Amino acid sequence: MAVDSLQSEQPLTTGLSLRKNFSWTFAGNVVYAASQWAMLMLIAKFGNPKMVGQFSLGLALTAPIFMFTNLQLRSIQATDARGNYSFNIYLGLRLLMSCLALILVIGITLVSSYHLDVMLVVVTIGAAKFVESISDIFQGLFQLHERMNLIAIAQMIKGPLSVVFLACGIYYTKSILFGSLGLLLAWLSVLVFYELRVSRIIKKQVNITSICPLWIPTKLTQLAVIALPLGIVTMLVSLNANIPRYTIERFMGQRELGIYAAMAYSMVAGLTVSGALGQSAAPRLARYYVAADMSAFMHLLIRLVIVFIVFGALGVLLAACFGKELLTVLYTPEYAEHTEVFTIMAIASAISFTGSIFIYALTAARCLVNQIPLYLLATAATCILSFYLIPRYGLAGAAYALCCSSVILLLGAIFYMSKVVLRIKSTKLS
Repeated sequence: MAVDSLQSEQPLTTGLSLRKNFSWTFAGNVVYAASQWAMLMLIAKFGNPKMVGQFSLGLALTAPIFMFTNLQLRSIQATDARGNYSFNIYLGLRLLMSCLALILVIGITLVSSYHLDVMLVVVTIGAAKFVESISDIFQGLFQLHERMNLIAIAQMIKGPLSVVFLACGIYYTKSILFGSLGLLLAWLSVLVFYELRVSRIIKKQVNITSICPLWIPTKLTQLAVIALPLGIVTMLVSLNANIPRYTIERFMGQRELGIYAAMAYSMVAGLTVSGALGQSAAPRLARYYVAADMSAFMHLLIRLVIVFIVFGALGVLLAACFGKELLTVLYTPEYAEHTEVFTIMAIASAISFTGSIFIYALTAARCLVNQIPLYLLATAATCILSFYLIPRYGLAGAAYALCCSSVILLLGAIFYMSKVVLRIKSTKLS
């Protein structure tokens, strides 16, 4: 029904306004973030912290691999204002790299020392990530045409469906493995029955001969070289978030990892929601940059920063005043014993929100390579601080490590953004 109703609307390649795109993306991301949070809540309530820990470990092990192999092609595709590469090339490269990622996940799992049940959970989540990576490239097509409502609808279907399938798997089997299988089935259903069908409608409205992948070695190589810096950056982003999880699992165990992951999801959920604004604004920032319209570029960027600061401050206030009550209601009283950690994570989230919009702006300005040393520095700081602080201060040490790395990212992103602004101004003057 959702797909059929779209065919009677205006052409899907007619872009929506920034306000409408943000509204749709915000709504979709809120529903999806709430659904992901609901999944952790259900695991915590139907299961135990150890099950939350196993699920989180599966995500932590697979995320950096897929983040790297995804090469952030969706961002490059959505900001490809000159149309240098066709959709088919983007899809072809994504399929090749996602197959490589799944092979790596299986290989790492086989040589690991985890129990069989944990290994199966990791591989299943890896398969779900494979499906998600394919969905992501189709969503890049929607984003390119500034139709964020199509992505929002996918999220509004995918989120609740994931909750239902995962909940059924855990409730009836008491196994996180079957819950993960439910997640895989939900994501595959949305890809096949919604995103592929919408893409076929768009294909009829634009000059796309096919939505099938195209493998032209020279084109694939060129695109991979362009995207490689962002692949490295996103891998470092994922490692930066997951290094504390690896360290907690090593020094404290899967139960404590489960407690930390549940509280840390406040950061993930917040970044998901704040990402709505960044994703909606990225194509427009890219056009302003290509046109060398520095006034419009900076005006939009400043507005975004203000919104992100307010959003982050509200999160910190909520965690500081009602953290204990929130953790008790969302999870169990067992989690509410760590209210201080929850507040520190909210502060780290607020800093990350502000830094993330500068990262979106840097990507729109094609300032890709410079992001690598920035994230290398932040990831190195997280690694050193995690191994030093977590054995001494427990979960609070992990939260402090995240705060420090978030500050590094924010300051570094502002520094590189100032260099972009100066470069554009000097180009116009000359």
